[in-house]
This record gives sequence, C-alpha cells and structure tokens, in this order.
Amino acid sequence: MFFQQFCRGLPRGYQLSSRIFYDMQRATFASASGYDKGNSKDRSSTYTDNDTRRHSYVLATLTTVAGIAASPEPGSVIDGLPTYSLADVSKHKTSADGIWVTYKNGVYDISDYVKNHPGGNKILLASGGDIGPYWDMYGAHKQEEIFEMLEGMRIGNIVEVEQRKQGDTTDPYSNDPKRHPALIPSSVKPFNAEPPVSLLMQDYLTPNNLFFVRNHLPVPDVNLEKFRLDIEGIGASGKKVLTLPALKTVFKKKTVTTSLQCAGNRRSDMVKIKPVKGLNWGTAAISTAEWSGASLDDVLKYCGIDLDKVDCDHVQFEGMDRGPDGTTYGASIPIEMARMLKNDIVVAYQMNGVDIPRDHGFPLRIIIPGVVGARQVKWLNKIVLSKDESSSHWQQRDYKGFNSSVDWHNVDFSKSEAIQFLPVQSAICEPVDGQALDDNEEVTVRGYAWSGGGRGIFRVDVSADGGKTWITADIQPSNQSQYKAWAWVFWEATVPLPQGSSGKVELVCKACDSQYNVQPESVEGIWNLRGCLSNAWHRISVSIPTE
Repeated sequence: MFFQQFCRGLPRGYQLSSRIFYDMQRATFASASGYDKGNSKDRSSTYTDNDTRRHSYVLATLTTVAGIAASPEPGSVIDGLPTYSLADVSKHKTSADGIWVTYKNGVYDISDYVKNHPGGNKILLASGGDIGPYWDMYGAHKQEEIFEMLEGMRIGNIVEVEQRKQGDTTDPYSNDPKRHPALIPSSVKPFNAEPPVSLLMQDYLTPNNLFFVRNHLPVPDVNLEKFRLDIEGIGASGKKVLTLPALKTVFKKKTVTTSLQCAGNRRSDMVKIKPVKGLNWGTAAISTAEWSGASLDDVLKYCGIDLDKVDCDHVQFEGMDRGPDGTTYGASIPIEMARMLKNDIVVAYQMNGVDIPRDHGFPLRIIIPGVVGARQVKWLNKIVLSKDESSSHWQQRDYKGFNSSVDWHNVDFSKSEAIQFLPVQSAICEPVDGQALDDNEEVTVRGYAWSGGGRGIFRVDVSADGGKTWITADIQPSNQSQYKAWAWVFWEATVPLPQGSSGKVELVCKACDSQYNVQPESVEGIWNLRGCLSNAWHRISVSIPTE
C-alpha cells in the first residue's frame, strides 16, 4: 500500500496507474530478493523494456516529488527518465515495435491506448513522430485531463531539436515553405502531397495546411513591394498593371466556394492496370476552400476589356514559378469558358479567410470553378487575352486525355484537347482500404462526390458485394444548386454485409451527376498513358470478423 498512499498526492503529470504500482512493488521485491527475471517460468513476472522505463519514471518521481511545488508543464523535461533521439522515436510506428509519439520534450508509448482512442486509428497518423501538429488541428485535446492521460504514458525525454536547414543557393527548393507532417508526399522536389483520406472529411472546407499540394516547380518567394499583376493582349490599350493593394481596395470582394481536383487524382488505380508516368496520387488529390478576391470580369472591365465582346479565343494565365531554363508555369482557358464562368472566376488573394499560403499561390491565384486544378494558375502575375492557347508545356504536352491504346511510342499531344472540366467523381473515405471491421452484419460507409462544370450530384450508390446490389447513400446538404455546384458533397450509407461472408469484402461507390453522367465500372477502359481522369467505380477491401 505504500506506493498507492505515497503517490495519491502527486501533482498532475505524475499520477501513476495501478498496474505501474503493482509492477513497482514487484520490481522492488525482485531487487531485494535477488530475483532473476531471465530464469522465471512465470510469464506474469517477466519484465520488458517498457516496464524498465516505467520503473525509471516511478523511481525518478519518488526521488524528486518532495521538491516539486507545482505540476510540471505537459511535455517538459523530467529528470531521471531515459533520453531518446528523433531517430529512436521514428522506429516505433507499429504495434509490433511499439507505438511512440512525442509532445514537446516528452516521449510517450501509446501502444496500449491506441485501441481505445475515441478518434479511432487517426492517432496513428502521428506514430513515430510529433503529436503536436495534430493536436493543433483538434484543439479539444488540449485539456487538463487529456494531458494527465498523456503523461501517464510517459517513457522518456527528447531534447534533440530538428536542425533548420541552412539556405542552399544551389538548391532551388531550399526556400520552400514548411508543410504539415500529415501530408503524404508523392514527390518532394517539387513538393506534391495529399492529406490522409481519413482526414479528408473532417471539415467541409479543407484546412489550408491539409489542402492537397500540387507544385510543378520551386515555390517562389514573392516580394510584395515589387509584385505586380500585368493584364495585356487583345482588347487592352497597352499593358495594364495592378498592385495587390489595388486589387483589395478598388474592386468589390468576390467569394466562391469550390473544390479543386488534380487531373491525376486516383492515378494509383490506373497504375494497378499498367504503368503510367505521373505522381502516384491516391484518392485525396482533391480539396475544397472558400476563395476570395476580385472577379476576373471586374478586373478586365477596369482595364477596358469586355469579355462578351473582345475578339480573342483564349485567356492565358502565367505564374511566377520558374524552371531552370527560366520558363514559367502557364495555362489558358477558351474565351467561351471565360464568358460562361465570368461571374465566378476570381483573381483570389484569400483562401478560407486568410492570405493564400505560399504553397497555394501567395499572393494571387486564378480560381476557375469546375475546371481542373492545372488551369488554376498559382502565383499569378500575368493575364493575356490572345488568339492562341497558352504555349506552356503543361497546356500543350501534358494534362490531356487519350484512349487506352495510345502509349508513349505513338502519342501525339497535338491531336488531343487540353483537359478543362472534369468528369464525375466519388471515393470512399471511411472505412479505409484494408481496415478490419468490428461488425459482420453492416458497415457505415462515408465519402465525397463531385463533378466538374458546376454539375451537382444527383445520387451516390454504395455496394458491399462488389457492385451486384446497391444502396443509395444519403447526401449531406451543401446549399448549392444542382446546376451550379462548384464544391463537393459528403455522403453516407449504412450497408448490410453479405450474409455468411467472412474474410475480405469489397466495398464500392459510384456517383451520378446532374447530367446523369455516371462513373465507369472499370479502370481498364479509361486507362491512359498519363493516368489522368481516373474516375472508375471506387473500390476498397475490408475484412470482417468471422462468427
């Protein structure tokens, strides 16, 4: 009883579980009696490295608690505990190796807690690393009782500080912005990444730091004092120049909520059929944000250009991101599209109510709702009205579609039109592929659906038998017209599992938009050499318990 009585009065952060009390008493007894754990045949008396760490914690606590007047700050250094490195912690990401996380200067073994985590397996996103950035997203964790629970799993200290990389003038990516650790990179230089699919539906508007990132070149570091937006070409009486303050003060602020999707979203499904050239995107190269700025129509009118009357065929957009040869990223849309969308195309300077982050185009990005992300140029500094389509590589020799018989030996990019509006799309976000279900009778399936061109989603169908039978999902209201829907919808369906099934079950979803376009059944028929426009039925595999 000594340990229990002694430790009841410990400050917050030093409260210990009864199991540790029990282990501590046994450790003390073993030490006093010369007990040899290696010769013991009683498994309950065998000590592990985790036990040793816990005992070190208890001993350190017992020897220092008398001098402690106040509760320690969560994550602060505690004398007497083992010290670990970042490399040590990074080796503990699975249940087999033990699941460790850090918080400030604390190291925690959360292996036993994971299965009881109210947020399910989302806590595993931080395994082997810092849990702090995830708690920044979910502020409810920063409560006294949560910190108490965390400190009860404390096993050590980490005093190693990640070294900041010194600017490398030979590396064009050395000045790229810091990214959220939850993002899953498909390439590092340039940086391209998507959020975990399990986080995609946490918010209708994707948090800026979890919005998928698609960069083609190094992220420019823009000097706002020198920044200018140039408007030139047909209809303009000479080149017009606008500053960022002018865009914010001269023009009425326009806001549009729209989903952006990479042309390569779900490319990983095509890779399973046949290799393609492109980033191996999963199902989360799509995100939604509220974009604010000046409407393109207002900006052009200010420059003397009437979109409805100007005698041009294309509106070109050019960014400030440059390649080694000095060329910049660029894209264009047909003038007919600009006219059709003129009330909704935004020269945006805000994303979800704040300045657009660097990775997403600071200080300006052209937002063209319903259109592939590749045309929505970031770091925008030039708009040109022209008879010609953009000459950019990414307009002329990329982001185009082909049939499945065209490969790199016989492709002719000049014979294919540039991708603009995207086809109907849906994907399952919960459960995740490979997940083990607890129930063998039914499963609740959740996901997103979206279609380009402002086409709303009429219906989402979900199947638990590979597409033989279907359940119609409930679609969450999004306050959009079905015929002018720029943003995704979330859906949910509770689907009975096939009777007598055990082991693996295939869950499938498909969406139907307001023009009754439906996702194709198979990837094979839509495979293309760049892996673009991958919108076949989305399929995942889950395992269900046997009776």
